[in-house]
Amino acid sequence: MDRLNGSASLMIVSDLDYTMVDHDDTENLALLRFNALWEACYRHDSLLVFSTGRSPTIYKQLRKEKPLLTPDITVLSVGTEIIYGESMIPDSDWEQLLNKNWNRNIVTEETAKYPELSLQSETEQRPHKVSFYVEKVHALKITKALSESLQQRGLDVKIIYSGGIALDVLPQGAGKGQALAYLMKKFQTYGKPPLSTLVCGDSGNDAELFSVPKVYGVMVSNAQEELLEWHAENAKSNPNIIHASERCAAAIIQVGYFHLGPSISPRDVSDFSECKDGSFNPGHEVVMFYSFYERWRRGEVQKTEQSIQKLRLSFYPLGIIVHPSGFEQPLQQYIDGVERSYGDKQGTQFRAWLDRVSSAQIGVDIWLVKFDKWELSSKPCLVYAMYCNILQSLFVTLCT
Repeated sequence: MDRLNGSASLMIVSDLDYTMVDHDDTENLALLRFNALWEACYRHDSLLVFSTGRSPTIYKQLRKEKPLLTPDITVLSVGTEIIYGESMIPDSDWEQLLNKNWNRNIVTEETAKYPELSLQSETEQRPHKVSFYVEKVHALKITKALSESLQQRGLDVKIIYSGGIALDVLPQGAGKGQALAYLMKKFQTYGKPPLSTLVCGDSGNDAELFSVPKVYGVMVSNAQEELLEWHAENAKSNPNIIHASERCAAAIIQVGYFHLGPSISPRDVSDFSECKDGSFNPGHEVVMFYSFYERWRRGEVQKTEQSIQKLRLSFYPLGIIVHPSGFEQPLQQYIDGVERSYGDKQGTQFRAWLDRVSSAQIGVDIWLVKFDKWELSSKPCLVYAMYCNILQSLFVTLCT
């Protein structure tokens, strides 16, 4: 919560599966488009929050499988766990709040009376969440009966059914919406509430996000029936909640619909020099560079001296790349290497993206830019994928 000195210009709170991540998009193109937009235009003054039903175990697994950015905050296990930063520091105050009128042993005793309920894997059973699979035909009846029996035993619980299959029993104070409300109150206490908040989701357990006052909301085009039904009954007349025309991360990029900021990803710009708005953002320049770098190595841009010259003119002539090992390389020499690598990834699924882009001005028109650079490389007919993570620093300057 301390990454930004003041209020975030925008806080995006997004579900993961079939919202931020499209599991039908094998090349993750929409997600990569969002990544580039976020790192180029938002990371420096905004906050990214993932809010997922996944437990920490399978969330970490997803991060190994998909090119997800590092969020500032992650809300896990259907809003029962809140963790901060890459170190995944848990919010112990939130955990204490959820202990009120909650007894996991009683929940397991009562749910055992319903043979229609099938326990999810052990990784999905959390201190404040008991999770099952149940067929839709039984869900409504069991939810009602279980709520009554647990109330009679002195518990105050919430039962969420989502995806047409998953049933979660949580403390009444838990849930994605309550976790977001808690975070917003915490930011208010710190004196830096986000100026705008955009929530994004696709299923029933995301409905609470859209219920938080004063948020903007994007239901992805592939939103499930239970979320659309909730919207029709509760928010149909709310102009700040839309059913997007695009799937998953491509819908989140439609942030421009609400005039909350830029909505053109650097990956959607064909000419490196086109994406200029008059202001200088060093993070934007670096993201644009590596967007071109990917297309250059894939042989998707025309190989001309003019293209390389545009790159050279966009950076400080005496700029330096510093590897974590301490190895330093003149930026123009690095660009020479890029020039020689034209088309070496042609015919492969090579992708490159940046994460955790940050910058600091260290002189007149001179900036230190730090970032994680990731590459995914796989060749047809070969079953392998390689992720490489390189922390780099660049000295760059506004070109004249």
